[in-house]
Amino acid sequence: MAIKVISEIDRVFQLEIETLIKVRESLNESYTAAVELLFSCTGKIVVSGAGKSGLIAQKIAATMVSTGTPAVSLHPGDAMHGDAGVIHEGDVFLGISKSGETAELLNLLPYLKQAKVPAISITASNDSSLTRGSKIVLYTPVDAEACPLNLAPTSSSTAALVVGDALAMALMKLRGFKPEHFALFHPGGQLGKRLTMTVADIMRSGENNPVVNVDGTLNAMLYEITGKLSGAVSVVDDEGQLLGLVTDRDIRNVLEKGKDLFSLTITDIMNDSPTYISTDEMAVTALDLMENRETPFMVLPVLEPNSKKVVGIIHLHDLVTKGL
Repeated sequence: MAIKVISEIDRVFQLEIETLIKVRESLNESYTAAVELLFSCTGKIVVSGAGKSGLIAQKIAATMVSTGTPAVSLHPGDAMHGDAGVIHEGDVFLGISKSGETAELLNLLPYLKQAKVPAISITASNDSSLTRGSKIVLYTPVDAEACPLNLAPTSSSTAALVVGDALAMALMKLRGFKPEHFALFHPGGQLGKRLTMTVADIMRSGENNPVVNVDGTLNAMLYEITGKLSGAVSVVDDEGQLLGLVTDRDIRNVLEKGKDLFSLTITDIMNDSPTYISTDEMAVTALDLMENRETPFMVLPVLEPNSKKVVGIIHLHDLVTKGL
């Protein structure tokens, strides 16, 4: 090959690391002031940049939103054709430009002033039109881009991204953002599911809930177990209150002992002290009850809170399917 790939990759890593070290050494009270201004914002953070800086702006806004800080990304070109209407008094503008002379951003400065929206700039230039129009300047010195031509934004975009991450994380801490808050903003992730999904969200209920009266027949019991593909059936009294549980394992135990299944009653077969859970418990609690024991089991009867009335059943496969 014309180049030594590992050496070239190492060169890029080294240049970008050196840039981050230099930016870190440039930290000053402007960063404190920026975080304080962003934290006191009564509206939203509007993050903007053109080109590669625009992509960084999108990522910073997304990180802020997911960690408790209202934010949007705004393309400065689109802003000049109507999208500036997203900016309102009470917002804070965060502009990203290595040179500080990005025309699209500069065109926004008069509008920001009229809307009484303060601007924070992330830039490698301490003396530029953008810095002069900003209330706070976050200086990110960049000696050289990692691009061999020193043209494509690489070191500079990395520096802006890390500064944005740092701002978002500082705000996250100031807001006392906790795992349960993160879960609410990420309901599709495993953490979100663990912290938000209840047994009621996952259980099999209604016609899918296998139940049999304690005085029912063995045929009725077997029909519930096999017909509803649950591997178990809750045994209830006339009021629907839990008396026991019969699983396919219980039936196998009877057959393995050579007993005539149909000579027995449901009470002869059932476990009369099954583990159960209520609808308002967290789904992950059901998972723990099933798995964290010497002999794990597959199903749990589900009861109404503070009651013995059976309203559903929850199967281990249901929890796995939901990503828990």
